[in-house]
Amino acid sequence: MRLSFLHRSTLALSLAVRAYLTPLAFGTMGLITNAEGRVLVVRHRYMPGLGLPGGGAGPGEPPAQAVVRELGEELGLSSCAMPELFGLYTRKVGWTTNLVALYRLRDAVIAFKPSLEISAIAYVDPANPPDDTSPATRRRLAEFTGAAPIGAYW
Repeated sequence: MRLSFLHRSTLALSLAVRAYLTPLAFGTMGLITNAEGRVLVVRHRYMPGLGLPGGGAGPGEPPAQAVVRELGEELGLSSCAMPELFGLYTRKVGWTTNLVALYRLRDAVIAFKPSLEISAIAYVDPANPPDDTSPATRRRLAEFTGAAPIGAYW
């Protein structure tokens, strides 16, 4: 059935209003492991604690490409094996919802230099992370080690 111009316009307007009222941001995070099974964590300059690296996916950008791009920008990632989807999570931030795709990256080659966003990186034991590791990162590390089931919320 063909919709009239008025119906198409009304539908487009209602979708735009819904998108404005319930915005969704899509992000990607990386779970980078080294040969010893340690996981890379970062110290962001704008938030407390150690966390996982990542960032937003651009409009129409495939999430696996977005995580590689973001980690290239943030960490100096120059190569890695094909990213493997580890989990998909939601998190509420103010009036928006973030959808976060967490990818595991193996064989990563990184040439890190501190930046305005990230001051330091470290590879940590995922079963025994440092005390100042963020709660969300602790949950992801527990999932990674099998100490907890994969959750739905970041």
